[in-house]
Formats: sequence, structure tokens, C-alpha cells
Amino acid sequence: MSIKIFTITHKAFTPPKDSMYVPLHVGRANAEDLGFLGDNTGDSISELNPYYCELTGMYWLWKNYHEADYIGICHYRRYLINENDSIFTESQLTELLQKYDIITTKLLTLPGSYYNGFSANHHSKDLVATGEVLKEKYPEYFDTFDELVHGPHTYFGNIFITSKENYDRYCAWLFDILFEVQKRTDFTGYNGYQKRLFGFLSEFLQTVWICYNKLSVHECMVGMVGEKYETRKLKEQLAVFFENRDYTTAKDYFLECYKKRPDVLMEASDVTGELRLCMQIISTCEFEDAAYGRCILDIFRDYHSLIEYFNRLNTAVTNYINGYANAETLAFFEQNESITPISVEIAVRLFCKDTSKQTGMIEEICGLCKADDSL
Repeated sequence: MSIKIFTITHKAFTPPKDSMYVPLHVGRANAEDLGFLGDNTGDSISELNPYYCELTGMYWLWKNYHEADYIGICHYRRYLINENDSIFTESQLTELLQKYDIITTKLLTLPGSYYNGFSANHHSKDLVATGEVLKEKYPEYFDTFDELVHGPHTYFGNIFITSKENYDRYCAWLFDILFEVQKRTDFTGYNGYQKRLFGFLSEFLQTVWICYNKLSVHECMVGMVGEKYETRKLKEQLAVFFENRDYTTAKDYFLECYKKRPDVLMEASDVTGELRLCMQIISTCEFEDAAYGRCILDIFRDYHSLIEYFNRLNTAVTNYINGYANAETLAFFEQNESITPISVEIAVRLFCKDTSKQTGMIEEICGLCKADDSL
């Protein structure tokens, strides 16, 4: 049994040393050569990458790669991992693939229906059109689609490993549907994130395929390696604004980025949670400056120092709210002259879910602090 896992990328990265993992540069037709295998030779849809994301690589593998018995898809920063939190070895996968039809991500349970979740960030008409195409071309799948689209479950990421035979059957079905949906889609007014439509639709269609065909599934955790390129660049620019005490431009820049990429605050993108802290920093600066004429950026502006400070503040506030106000927590409140009533209030409102207790918590914590209105 031979296995190859193709690591989809559109950025330069350091691939795993294991030769089973093969980097595949998607959208190569529109980009500079990264020195990896590209998706722009032979039968290819590489130029459609802004709309199809990793699917241009999946299409290329379907049409042009026939050397391995089993084939897998992962991303340059997302890998299926074993129980020891390590990427799989070939021997481990060989054992699993003798028992299961497919290895993929953990099934997500959303807070609402898939339809509502999709509609929040995309255009619901495209999901409706997908159902219509499926009903026309593969009517036997429609009941499964309809049940799942109104339910809370889906696989994600287009990250999976299966036999090349099953992979080819799946791709023939998937692209037949998506190419027809593409013919019916008007992208007028779509931002860059929304134009990546077919990548998002395919995640849900993978769920439909697995459920309808009753494939035996081994679900795995996904290991994150580093952070998204876009996330890193956003943090770097925010750091420049903080250094210049320009929280207003930082806010405008952040909101513009969020408008283009609403996934930027998702856990899979903001792995460290720093972007959420940046939102808190910006909000704190706004209210402090309005109230006192000064803000935390008048004390220190270094990005890493700000992140560390707000992490410590949030930990102390959360500990106090949950009744774990140990000596370290109390010392942080009592000794830190950077804390203001405004910074306390924002932190409490973020982490105290019982709104009836928020005012009391704010008063109690401020009573422990050197918090005043002067910074």
C-alpha cells in the first residue's frame, strides 16, 4: 500500500521532512514559482484558484496523479494528527486505512444550522443553488443534503485521506456539481473572501458524500503549525500603529481587514488569540483617551509588551470572577499602576457572562487596584 499526502500551499513554508508529505502549490498559474510541485500542468483549473482555493490542487491530483494507492490532502499549516499530537507516519496510516474508508477531521457541531452559519458570511443563494444542482444531477443525494443543511454538523477544511479510487469518484461527483453552480453564480459585489465560494461549498459537500455513501470514518484532530500569512501581516501592521500611538488608524485598518476576511478572528486563523486582544487594546485606548486624555499607549507601546499585559489582566480578571483570586492575582491588581477603571470594566464585560454581576465585579476589582483616572 503506497500513500502520498499532498500539502496544499499558496505561500512559502517548510514542509515536513517525511517524504510521504508532498508540497503542492495551488494557484500556480497566477503566482510566482515557490519551487514546489504546481497545479498548472496537464489538465488544470489553476487559474480559478481565487474561487476554488485548495480545490484547484484537488482537481489537478484527480486528473494528473496516478502513482499512489491512497491519497491525502492537508494544508501548509493544518495537518491531521494522531493521538500523540504528531503528524501521521505511513505505517500508522496503513493500519488505519485497512479499517476505514476515509480519515478526516472531527465532525463539527455548529451552534445553529449549517444553512444559517453559511448565510452569516456568504450568500445563501449559492447554497440554495448547490442544492438545486444536486437535485437535478444526483437526486438520490438530495434528501441527505437537505437534512444536513438544516442540521448542525459538517466536516471542514477539505482535509482527508482515502483510496485513490474513492478520491477519483468523489472528485468526479464534486466538480460536476461545482462547475454547474459556477455557471449559475453572479459574483457581482462579492469580496475576496466570498469569492472563495467553491472551497467553502466543497467542505459541506464532502460531508454529504461521506454520509450518503455511509463511508466508515476515522476522525482526527487537526494540528496547527504556525499561523496564517494574512494573520501575521495584520498583527505586524497593528504593531506599527501601536508603536506610533495611532489606535484610530489601527481600528480602521483592522475593521477593513475584517470586512474582507471575516474568518480572521476564527480560532483556526487567530491561533494565539492575539487579534482579539488587539481589539481589546484598541477599545481600551479609545475610552481611556476620551476619559483621561491619556491611554495605555502612553505607558508602553511595544506590541509584545501590550499582548503580555492584557493577557495578564484578562487572566487576573477571569480568576477573580471565577473565585480563584490567589495571591498572584491580588498582587497583580494591587501593584500594577497601569490598570484603570476603564480597562477593568472592559475586561469584566468581556469575561463575566452574568450581566447582573458585572457592575459589582467592576467595583470590587477597582477597589483592589491602584486604578485611578490619571494613568
